[in-house]
Amino acid sequence: MLEFNKKFVAERQYEKYATSKFPDKKTLVLSCMDTRLTEMLPAALNSGQGDIVIVKNAGALVTHPFGSVMRSIIVAIYELGVENVAVIGHHDCGVQGICSEKINEKMLRRGIKKENIEFIKNCGVDYEKWLKGFDSAETSVSETVKFIKNHPLIPADVHVCGFVIEPATGELEPVSNC
Repeated sequence: MLEFNKKFVAERQYEKYATSKFPDKKTLVLSCMDTRLTEMLPAALNSGQGDIVIVKNAGALVTHPFGSVMRSIIVAIYELGVENVAVIGHHDCGVQGICSEKINEKMLRRGIKKENIEFIKNCGVDYEKWLKGFDSAETSVSETVKFIKNHPLIPADVHVCGFVIEPATGELEPVSNC
């Protein structure tokens, strides 16, 4: 990775990506971290370098009103001029159907001590909710849109809507006021 980076910089390959920090389309997209969406999502949205802000996390979920995802959305609105927020989940999501018990089993197999898991559970974190997935991408996106819209620090003039994307084709399905 570092060897390639040195060549990238030396050959000035970065120049074609030059833009400002302010998104031209004044839009933030909250999407899943799924690797199938890395290039597909911006292409399906007709977005290039500098057009939109993309926040990616597992399942395109907002799990806490004061967590890093909401913080990113709020900073983008007030510091980067974002006026539109699009929550874009996807079909065949790895977060769909996950539960803390199955993840605990995998953690234990990877050498995480049971005491560490118990410590996290006893730190005021709703552990089961924190590691819970969802049953339906459409329902999850709708709930996330509602969560963002109803957040006390999101201004009423910010448009928030939701979609589900098909990761194989890039087809968008509106699911919430779009």
